[in-house]
Amino acid sequence: MSVTEGGADSAEHLAYEVLRRLWPLHRTVVRAVERELAGTGLTAGQCALLDALRSQGPRTVPELARTLELDRQPVQRWVNHATGLGLVEAVPNPAHRRSPLIRLTPDGSEVMSALQQSEAAGLRRVLAGVPAADVATTLRVLDRLGEEFRALARDDPARPPTSRAPRAPHAPRAPHPTPAPTGRHGA
Repeated sequence: MSVTEGGADSAEHLAYEVLRRLWPLHRTVVRAVERELAGTGLTAGQCALLDALRSQGPRTVPELARTLELDRQPVQRWVNHATGLGLVEAVPNPAHRRSPLIRLTPDGSEVMSALQQSEAAGLRRVLAGVPAADVATTLRVLDRLGEEFRALARDDPARPPTSRAPRAPHAPRAPHPTPAPTGRHGA
């Protein structure tokens, strides 16, 4: 398929089609994850938090919030809930006395391992017949879209979107950390 300017096969049109599908897909994935979590006392978002800890190791609440691209407050509530369930614990942070590291407990690691095995089986069913190369391309495209939309989100909201005037030299643009993928979907 060629990509022409403005036509039905243009990158712009195709990008709109991708974006139109993302929200319903996200909600469907969250519902499927929550069905899998039934009876555990966890939501899909809380499971994403636990998965971030499983894949990236102990983190502070602000680091987890950046990884999940969420405000700190809901992440703190999730940490509090997971602590109450005995799935995570706060441990001293040698780099910052007032911001403890949050890590999975042995029970939390066991829960995440069981969930990951179950999800892997489901993903094998869902992806049956989809070439790995297509999945890799999808990841590259989604990563690129994420980078571009994060950049748009950082732009000055007072500036019209068509005005792409450079910022004044005295106001440099602060770099924005790109979070590592968590491997989980959910809010």
